[in-house]
Amino acid sequence: MSTPAQSSSSVAPDVSDRSLEELLALTGRVAVITGGAQGIGLATARRFVEAGATVVLADRNEQGAAEAAQTLTGPGTASSRALDVTDPAQIAATADAAVAEFGRLDIWINNAGIFPSTPLLDVPDDEWDAVLRVNLRGMFLGAREAGRRMRDLGQGGVIVNLASTSAHAGFGPGFVHYTSSKHGILGLTKALAIELGPHGVRVLAVSPQLTLTEGITGASTDFEESGLGAVLEGLAARTPLGRVAVPDDIARVILFAVSDLATFVSGSNISADGGLLAVG
Repeated sequence: MSTPAQSSSSVAPDVSDRSLEELLALTGRVAVITGGAQGIGLATARRFVEAGATVVLADRNEQGAAEAAQTLTGPGTASSRALDVTDPAQIAATADAAVAEFGRLDIWINNAGIFPSTPLLDVPDDEWDAVLRVNLRGMFLGAREAGRRMRDLGQGGVIVNLASTSAHAGFGPGFVHYTSSKHGILGLTKALAIELGPHGVRVLAVSPQLTLTEGITGASTDFEESGLGAVLEGLAARTPLGRVAVPDDIARVILFAVSDLATFVSGSNISADGGLLAVG
């Protein structure tokens, strides 16, 4: 006879008897990380490989993804694949390739995103469309295709959407499209969790603060000239923990989200912001 905690309709396993080592391990699991060639995506791949996962770095920078995959060593393995997240056919093909080569698809990390800066009154239509196409539609497409395979395979899975502190407040002038896309990701995450939960698929969002990725530091070769250095110093001063994030700060949170430590967490957002959102 089933109990309320373990009803016959439950698809969330009770892992209370497992050790912490077992709960953190990703051995035997297959993960696709979009935008995996650098930054948070690559840092996440590094942690996943360390935890034993088979990881596919999917990025429109095919050469960069291939070179990045070669740097990852550990109990797990890494490979690469060219992927433009605005192309539904490419996303479907990436999901199919993971299943065909490895026999399963357990984790999908929607990490790819863009962040052009243009004042509201100067934003052209095509720039607005491009940001929403990559940052929001791309995540919907990735979740849909991953969710379909996870359902069909019947093994459950986890989808993580990279949001931002900008999903909770306006980032500032110049980012109306970016901020809008990130707010949309939180709603998308909740809706996905409701629809995919019965198939044993958990969906979470992770909201980093501004993180020192190559996309940020490479925006200018001279922080002082660009003003970016002053922005980062100001952000660090406002952050209760006293510094801005580095990619591995976010990767460790994503590792928790996909691990069995979080088997009863879905539809939620985890802020990895050093306390910045608490400041208001």
